Amino acid sequence: MDVRLLLENTLPGLGYELVDFEVSPGGGLRLFIDKPGGVTVEDCVLVSNHFTRLFMVENVNYERLEVSSPGLDRPLKKEADFIRFSGQLAKIKTRAPIEQQKKFMGRLVGVQEGSVQLEVDGRVVVIPFANIDKARLEPEF
Repeated sequence: MDVRLLLENTLPGLGYELVDFEVSPGGGLRLFIDKPGGVTVEDCVLVSNHFTRLFMVENVNYERLEVSSPGLDRPLKKEADFIRFSGQLAKIKTRAPIEQQKKFMGRLVGVQEGSVQLEVDGRVVVIPFANIDKARLEPEF
């Protein structure tokens, strides 16, 4: 069974979004979940208990399961993430340079034609999704 598919099909029914998941070399599974209003410890316990039982039924082999919120510096993975967090500060690292630069920090303006628009120092930088290596929200206090 494809674990990612199992997670993506199950979490929305529980009211959560799969932000990311990692498999460690020792057999550990780490899930990062989110929901409107944020994730509590009780949410993590509920999801952990649910998937412990589901993985047993589906014969998913793992050593340890960790469930966590994505944190204030949440990774941006999908196009929907860039749309949802439009107006917020983000850091984006590109695979190939854009204007002789690979690291950008600015405000998410929007998404258009397969690219993210990021306002950096008063100008809008257009970054194609295919060129994004990593993207995260930058917490503002």
